[in-house]
Amino acid sequence: MKQRTRRYTQLITAVLYNCNIKGFAAGSIYNGPAKGVCVPGLNCYSCPGAVGACPLGSLQSGLLSSRYKVPYYILGTLLLFGLLLGRVICGWFCPFGFLQELLYLIPLPKLKKSKVTRTLSFLKYAILLVFVIAIPLIKLAPGFCKYICPAGTLQAGIPLTLANKPLRGMIGALFSWKVFLLALILLLCMCCYRAFCRFLCPLGALYSFFAPAAIAGVRVDEKKCTGCDRCIRHCKMDCRKVGDRECIHCGECMEHCPEGAICYKFLEKKGQDAL
Repeated sequence: MKQRTRRYTQLITAVLYNCNIKGFAAGSIYNGPAKGVCVPGLNCYSCPGAVGACPLGSLQSGLLSSRYKVPYYILGTLLLFGLLLGRVICGWFCPFGFLQELLYLIPLPKLKKSKVTRTLSFLKYAILLVFVIAIPLIKLAPGFCKYICPAGTLQAGIPLTLANKPLRGMIGALFSWKVFLLALILLLCMCCYRAFCRFLCPLGALYSFFAPAAIAGVRVDEKKCTGCDRCIRHCKMDCRKVGDRECIHCGECMEHCPEGAICYKFLEKKGQDAL
């Protein structure tokens, strides 16, 4: 039931983020007042259906213009999202994360987590530092959006190119690279659970810093926990313990805990109040 609720939440979130349906038909981008507000998850600003801004794209744009002003709005927005939800956003409110989970349902051989995948999970921090922060700061470009972001290619690059004939004549090496990278990531996600999220996503890396302080999320009741580690063995992410930087708070670990020692923080508080 918990996972079904999460799936519905992910689907509803994806629809709400991209409810400008006429944009897909017209091949145009929504530029209304809502576009000035960031959504929590990874969702391309230039998607024809997008009604909000991507926090990662907004951060890069803010850093590009930081010579003239500090991007207080986006920094404050990310701080708010991080403190309230942290990586709950990855597990519940990210459309690209939802897509990765659907791809993993395709019956193909699966890669299990290991020391190698745990090591690769640090790669997203390097991408955050280099492509999201360093490249925009030295005024080159919004590095991640321009060179890597598969969500941008899938949501914006491909739909806009298909809908606008003039754009098809402008396709070059960079667009071809991004389509190749998107295809590679989608194929990898069919065999490796949330591969982009685990290894490459700088937004997940950013939210992971809030893991100790986020108000929402799962936690373990140490009084009930027997240390059997079933939660970690069944977890598909590269977690070392419940609620750490790699935890996306999907709640799947709760279904495998024989002691019922894992719960969402807000439910725990309600239970304590009832006592």
